[in-house]
Amino acid sequence: MSGISSSTAATLAETAKDLRFSLTDYIVFILMLSTSAGIGAYFGFFAKSKNTTDEYLRGGKKMKPWPIAISLVSSQLSGVAIMSIPAETYTFGFNIIFMVLAMVPVLPILIYIIVPVFYENNVTNCYEYLERRFNKRTRQLVTGTFIMNQFLMLPVYMFVPSLAFSQVTGFNIHLINTVVSSVCVFYTMLGGIKAVVWTDVVQAGVMLFSVVLVGILGTQHAGGLGTVLDYASEGGRFNFDFRLDPRIRQAFWTAFSTGILLWTGKIGLDQSCVQRIVSLPSYTEAKKSLTIAAIGFIIIMFFNCFAGIIMFARYFGCDPMKAGLVSKPDKMMPFFIQDIMGNLMGMPGVFISCVFSASLSSLSANLNSLAGVVYFDYIKPYIRHTEARANASMKLVVVAMGAYCILGGFFVVNFTSILQTVMTITGINTGAVVGVFLLAMFVPRCNGKVAMTGFLFSVVTMLWLIINAQMNFKAGLIKYDVLPNGLDQCEARGMDVILNAINQTSLNTTPAPTTPNKQVTNAFDSNRDFSVYDISFYWYKMIGALLVFVWAIPMSYVWKTDENEKQNPTLFSPFVRKFLQTPGNSKNNPVLEPEELPLKDTKEPNSSVNEA
Repeated sequence: MSGISSSTAATLAETAKDLRFSLTDYIVFILMLSTSAGIGAYFGFFAKSKNTTDEYLRGGKKMKPWPIAISLVSSQLSGVAIMSIPAETYTFGFNIIFMVLAMVPVLPILIYIIVPVFYENNVTNCYEYLERRFNKRTRQLVTGTFIMNQFLMLPVYMFVPSLAFSQVTGFNIHLINTVVSSVCVFYTMLGGIKAVVWTDVVQAGVMLFSVVLVGILGTQHAGGLGTVLDYASEGGRFNFDFRLDPRIRQAFWTAFSTGILLWTGKIGLDQSCVQRIVSLPSYTEAKKSLTIAAIGFIIIMFFNCFAGIIMFARYFGCDPMKAGLVSKPDKMMPFFIQDIMGNLMGMPGVFISCVFSASLSSLSANLNSLAGVVYFDYIKPYIRHTEARANASMKLVVVAMGAYCILGGFFVVNFTSILQTVMTITGINTGAVVGVFLLAMFVPRCNGKVAMTGFLFSVVTMLWLIINAQMNFKAGLIKYDVLPNGLDQCEARGMDVILNAINQTSLNTTPAPTTPNKQVTNAFDSNRDFSVYDISFYWYKMIGALLVFVWAIPMSYVWKTDENEKQNPTLFSPFVRKFLQTPGNSKNNPVLEPEELPLKDTKEPNSSVNEA
């Protein structure tokens, strides 16, 4: 649909007046925010604990597996996921479920390849591991990209739920963003990791209840599960694509490969998650926590993906976007919630609380880990360290980043597709980060010089690829048109609100101009000659990781490791150690199993083990 006049837009707003929050919904939403703030106040003022960096960042290494598992699941389900993934399945189909199922192979990768290395080396900061394995400059380089990612992504995490709230209340989106970001900064600053974890537990309960309820009520409104499956199949949402063409926006190989790299990097090699995993007292408990988290993640994400299919069945042949009631896919979910739950007291408030809970959990975890990284890498070397100064500095970092998130909302509002924006931005360096960690754990012959140059090669190459891809988007050479939906069944299905909107907009609707035989790469096919710049943005992380190895393996034969340099075998993955000729592999001096190695308090001389 093309342009809508201001008078028509006003009429549409009047038509959708009933899709608004009630007093009960506001009460439910305020209760959720108050609970989160209360947990932060409790751990900040009343819980008896030492005022140390270890307590603030790792809970004294006494955290329990279940809360950590729930927190890990909760922080993966950002508001981007709750809002944008159903929009993705609504508009492009169910292939994204393969990204969720990639968690199945990721779990053993985390348990048996990555996490044992952190526990055996008593690492509390995953970037500290890179310093031990390579050198300090490699650590600083990767840490810098972590901080850059936080600057790019934290405003997005908080802005998405504000978008949903604005859709159903009419409040100014930046005012909402300011209020909720302030609450998150408050409880993260005061309570540290314990507040982050326990608010995640509460928020996860809200999310699970909401997602399941949406599935049940949405299925009922769509006419039952059989009807949902029939409509989704007829509308092409279950057309699973197994082609190998990397230009296809979302195929099986794209989703599954991306999922493996995404979850491995996010859970096992990102400080916001590693910090919580190593807050558990032993590797055995870490394995238990990760297993629980993986199962919970798959369950809740399946419901989240399927919500988009249910939403499509509800609006099969009566698309709110074509009717002009919803401006873009990322706003479909709040419209759907008000449609199916608007008559149930407090239920819209519960769902919006769910979206905010998801974003708050992601934001708080990232703020807490960011504060630790900034302090130990960029502040501590230049001041006289005391526990009081450390805590004060980290709290100031949290407050400063909270203010930045509020300002960042003024830029995020211009994004068209939040999910595509997130995947594209993080594609610049996320693959390179994962690649460097895997290089460190699997390739003993690579040294710091090789790792640093491999990382830079990957980032620069990906930046070049992404810039050119965005130029192709702007030129119209890549255009992700969504799967079709119509407006021909609104009257038959009794969609009065949408039908009224159609009546108001029909006179202002003009067909989009078409260009015959134009060569373009779309979401499902391409009639252009192959170009690397047309590759789906879902491949960016995998390409970034592979580029590190493409550079590092040959260069490791140019810049060789000093033969006299002794390598600590515990710095490598347990699988790799079996092939290393070291004293630790002899029968008389075996390497201890990870279960025998709790996360100790003792520190090695001249090491920075206490860094978070």
